[in-house]
Amino acid sequence: MGNPNENPETAVRKFESMLKTDDVYFFDSEDFEEIVHHYLDHGKSLLAKRALALGLEQHPHSTELKILNVEVLVSEDQFEKAEQILDELEAYDPFNEEFFIQRANILSKKDDHHQAIEVLTHALKYSDESFDLHSLLGMEHLYLDNYGEARKHFECCLEIDPMDYASLYNLIYCFEFLEQYEEAISFLNDFLEQNPYCEVAWHQIGKMYVEMDMYKEALASFEFAIISDDKFTGAYFERGRVLERLGRYNEAIESYETSFEWDTPSSSAYLRIGLCHQKLGNYQLAETHFFKTIHEDPMFDQGWLALTKLFYIQGDYAKAQEYIGKALGTDSENALFWKRAAIIYQALGDLTQSDYAFKQCVELGNYELSTFLKWAEILLELKSYDNAFKVLEQGIEFYPDQSSLLYFMAGIYALKGNKDEAQTTICKALRLDPAGAEVFYLYFEELAEVDWLKAYLEANKRTFSS
Repeated sequence: MGNPNENPETAVRKFESMLKTDDVYFFDSEDFEEIVHHYLDHGKSLLAKRALALGLEQHPHSTELKILNVEVLVSEDQFEKAEQILDELEAYDPFNEEFFIQRANILSKKDDHHQAIEVLTHALKYSDESFDLHSLLGMEHLYLDNYGEARKHFECCLEIDPMDYASLYNLIYCFEFLEQYEEAISFLNDFLEQNPYCEVAWHQIGKMYVEMDMYKEALASFEFAIISDDKFTGAYFERGRVLERLGRYNEAIESYETSFEWDTPSSSAYLRIGLCHQKLGNYQLAETHFFKTIHEDPMFDQGWLALTKLFYIQGDYAKAQEYIGKALGTDSENALFWKRAAIIYQALGDLTQSDYAFKQCVELGNYELSTFLKWAEILLELKSYDNAFKVLEQGIEFYPDQSSLLYFMAGIYALKGNKDEAQTTICKALRLDPAGAEVFYLYFEELAEVDWLKAYLEANKRTFSS
């Protein structure tokens, strides 16, 4: 027989030693709880269930072990067995908070969040200061997008335990979703009055100030977060973002690099440093950091885009094409990659490939106005008027009030000699934006001296401008 009241590590070692023999050791029920929790925490569910079975055999009346059994059953979606155990337990202790929690957990896993909220709200009648109940109620309301209600419960959690950062993050998430930035700042200021060295609160209030474009206040907040915890890498990163917005690129680089002293460099940080160097004209250093970005995370699309844009703005279209090709090799269903490829192919004069890339881009869900206009421009250069017309029609489905699409369409009608349709479409475009007529000749220089078109545009422009 083993000795009771083992500490967790000793109890686990003793249990595993027992499994290697035919002996059965005795453990306290508390030891079994620790052993089961240990295996569950390490993802060893079979060993957890084995320890639980032996624990219930040695301590058949242990409520705690039965609750653990319920948790395991719920995790395996064995709801009926779990509910049977809860029915038996509730017959002896109908007001036990843990029973309400497990009932709600079952309902939540069944996606019956409304009923789970009812159960947890009922439990609050017997334990209104329960952190766990308020935390679970907050999460259930989040599942239902009831951010206002969720917020109330997370505030209760922080009243009970001000240092529970999970509740603080969830509360700020509610404020952000509701776009209640001023309310969030007010709450966090009150919170910091009581907890002046809470780095998480300083970090979060800084992010709220950023949302309100209050960069001076945001910068001060991130500084206080760093004073509260000089190894808080998130604060260094956000401080860098604010410094970027203020155009203080060298200081931003320093802030990002300082975070590397406490944490492994991230692809996002390398990207930001590269973008800062690009703004400073340090193209070689920018290139180095963009390569570090994609080395750190080859699936990070912004890293590939930054690298191709860098070569593009330097006029090295061949290099830009090479790397957008590699980007598409990592993710051929990325619409942004295809759009960038289309623009690069256009710069290289390969209009057929540009047309194909734009087609892929739209098929993958990029419906930006600029995409339709650029694609139509390529087709116009290819003199593929019918296809350009179809692209513009598709664009108008998404942007019915965009005059630029209509002016473009009118130009194609004019090129095809369809005078009536050209005039009708120009009229629609002028109603939306008389000044936009200037854009017309950017695409159709060859139509600038067509007398009927020139006269019609000028006459109607005056009509709709007056």
